[in-house]
Amino acid sequence: MVMAHKQRGMVLIVSMVLIVAVMSVAVTLMSSSTIDIKVTNAAQEREAAEALLMGEVQRIISQEKARVNESVFQSRNGEFTNDEGELVRRTIHIDEDLELESMQANLNSGQLLLECPRVFNFTEGLSCVITEVESSVQYGDQSRHQVTVVIGVAQEVIGNLGNQ
Repeated sequence: MVMAHKQRGMVLIVSMVLIVAVMSVAVTLMSSSTIDIKVTNAAQEREAAEALLMGEVQRIISQEKARVNESVFQSRNGEFTNDEGELVRRTIHIDEDLELESMQANLNSGQLLLECPRVFNFTEGLSCVITEVESSVQYGDQSRHQVTVVIGVAQEVIGNLGNQ
């Protein structure tokens, strides 16, 4: 009976050590899962912002396509200059609700239009007004982060006569 009395204290000490070990493992797992959740949420926010941005860019392009001859993609050299005559970017779309801004830059650096990118069904006599549309959107907690998409647009036009 003396032996059983001594073992009760030992069982209590061993069980306390095991409880402390299990608690430390549980705390470690909970803290790492919290970090995983934060990383997952950040990745989801970025993916949602990219999807929103791509949708808005496609909407801008389809709206401009519907405007036919009044489209900003028909703009030729001289329509992107500031007061000093330098080629600059211009804002073509702002959405304050989404904190989205789209800028357009003319990639035709000279007086003549550029050749169109190669296509299978090539048409002789067509040149292109090549512009670049850069759109940015803010996302995340307090809009701390930004995603930017840059898309090149080549608008076919007939010849170089209007630009000389």
